[in-house]
Amino acid sequence: MRLVLTQDQVRKVDRIAIEQFGVPGVVLMENAGRGCAELLSARLTAQQPQHLQQPVTIVAGKGNNAGDGFVIARFLHNWNIRVRILLCSSADQLSGDAAINWRIVEKMRIPFLSINSLEELDKPEEKEGGHWLQESSWIVDALLGTGLRGEVREPVRSVIARINTARKAGAKVLAVDIPSGLHCDTGEILGEAVEADLTATFVASKPGLLKAEGPVCAGEIHVIDIGVPRAVIEQVQNG
Repeated sequence: MRLVLTQDQVRKVDRIAIEQFGVPGVVLMENAGRGCAELLSARLTAQQPQHLQQPVTIVAGKGNNAGDGFVIARFLHNWNIRVRILLCSSADQLSGDAAINWRIVEKMRIPFLSINSLEELDKPEEKEGGHWLQESSWIVDALLGTGLRGEVREPVRSVIARINTARKAGAKVLAVDIPSGLHCDTGEILGEAVEADLTATFVASKPGLLKAEGPVCAGEIHVIDIGVPRAVIEQVQNG
């Protein structure tokens, strides 16, 4: 039977793993990001050689989902895969484990563009020209994660729409944990949601991936083991 955890249960898993079992949050983030990077690397290897010349674009917000995206960027960069980061916030809005990983990708000199408005979204890349999303082989959705409750706001809403436009033009999309804009429990689209080819979800599947608009938005679902002790999951399941 497939293990499924709700939005509240996911939060409890993280809290118990960190507070009671002493697993640092940054370790969980590292495991999550590496698992996604390995999954994506395997897909890239299976593609036609010309697709390997196109970059992977990590589209990141400002929470832990973004931190997962930064870890993905680090590993892809180390594996000689062209990668860059479209940061839909300013770096000073990042905190905690996400900020730790942001400082690392900065020092690694992974190319990035920070946008805070819709006007900046269409800014050409300074070195190569062209638009980031349109010329990507894969787009990694690391915008919002499972914690979303209300409708998606601008500029993220328009970023999501443009991810979907790029997908229709040929880019593939990997959603980190859950497609951004999809409610974790209900599968409802909260204004606008990413349509992914592949969703790498952590620890367990989520109810929203399996009902309503979830299957359409999620595409192929892979569950990534991020090193949460089994006893934590059992504790959460038993209430």
